[in-house]
Amino acid sequence: MSVDLDRLMARADELWEESIIPSLSDFIKIEALSPSFEPNWREKGELDATIDLFIKWLAEQELEGMEYKVHRIGERTPVLLVTVEGTGPGEVIFYSHLDKQPSRPKLWSEGLHPLKGVRRDPWLYGRGALDDGYGGYVCITALKMLQEQGVPYPRSHFLIETCEESGSYDLPPYLELLTEDLGEPDLIVVLDSGGPDYEHIWVTEALRGLVAGNLSVQVSNEGVHSGMSGGVIPSSFRIQRMLLDRVEDSKTGEILVPEMHVEISDKVRKEAEELGKLLGDEIWAQLPVVDTLRPHNEGSAEILLDMNWRPAMSVIGANGMPPTQTAGNVLRTHTDLKLSFRIPPGVNSEIIDSILKEILESNPPYGSKVEYIPDAAADGFHAPAMDGKIADALSSASLHISGLPPMATWVGGTIPFMAMMQKKYPSAQFFCTGTGGPGNNAHGPDEKLHIPSSKRLTAVLSATIAALSQ
Repeated sequence: MSVDLDRLMARADELWEESIIPSLSDFIKIEALSPSFEPNWREKGELDATIDLFIKWLAEQELEGMEYKVHRIGERTPVLLVTVEGTGPGEVIFYSHLDKQPSRPKLWSEGLHPLKGVRRDPWLYGRGALDDGYGGYVCITALKMLQEQGVPYPRSHFLIETCEESGSYDLPPYLELLTEDLGEPDLIVVLDSGGPDYEHIWVTEALRGLVAGNLSVQVSNEGVHSGMSGGVIPSSFRIQRMLLDRVEDSKTGEILVPEMHVEISDKVRKEAEELGKLLGDEIWAQLPVVDTLRPHNEGSAEILLDMNWRPAMSVIGANGMPPTQTAGNVLRTHTDLKLSFRIPPGVNSEIIDSILKEILESNPPYGSKVEYIPDAAADGFHAPAMDGKIADALSSASLHISGLPPMATWVGGTIPFMAMMQKKYPSAQFFCTGTGGPGNNAHGPDEKLHIPSSKRLTAVLSATIAALSQ
């Protein structure tokens, strides 16, 4: 039985307006910080509250053949597993997460707040609306619409975690525990991604991995008047600069650790050229940089390769420095920096953790006290080619609903789950997509979800998963 695509799109629009947006707005109200940002997450109960809210919405959907259970392993964050028995062949795992990044309300624009869902068409503003609150709603709704049309659909598992923004370090034990429940998936669907515009359906073929840690440099036991010690006691900040120069060329931004690079194939370079021609200057223009700034590598193709296939370092936090308003003429005792490294697909994050620790801690300048403590590691992901039947259904649905073919892209961010599942299910296919796009500000101020593209994706996803049972 074929899928009625026009009916799918009309129903997706109805369900978003009547059901998804109201519940998603309630989800936005819950801060639900990921455990790395809220050690007392258990006492606060907000991660559990997001699961309770989703279960409440789930019960209202009245899906046939549905079972669900909240799983808890010791002190780990909870996981919700929903299973819907199929009416046709095939098996699918849908993944999403309910934990969030910090809110930082003072950075949000007037009239907006991270814990208040505000609709200003075409957007729904609020922390977690895009990353990744909407994901579970879309996946369940996609299946619900197939049930309503009486179209055969595969056995479906919805795996929803609450530790993704912390690197999904709690997830592997659950994957082991739920191995039998999750079966042998033919397709794994993840909506925690996006692309360079809101018109196409974007298929993410590659994701970078992540390595992060805290680099601490201590030079004294107490602060010393800079008139007495400046030029005598080596500055902890200067030593930090010396250490960072071991791993990054500060003039070019190039990472100097060979193990953090991969050979970029001719195929990837060709894809970068083609995607660069399509997107043009928008790749750089969409970034909220100051008017005078320019990229360190010019050209759309090179920017795409820098974003997705080359390693990069960011200093994302610091301790040991007072605010500029209260800084005195004192040589500080220490400087601590939080480092974040993006690594291309194919690089082993755990090996890089060890390599970085050795490079940064060996032969500390001037005999200073140097310590590097890794705190997050996740491998990148490179998708296998999509099966013809699924690819054809995706293409047909995308053309009919959006008027445009689906497009392949890469995303410089990290979804730890993808690499975990690729290792666990090497024969599975992956449909990694989403409605993240220019200006969505996931993790940042004014995070927002593009409602029209999310409605289209719901309908396209529904038609795509139906193809497994055709």
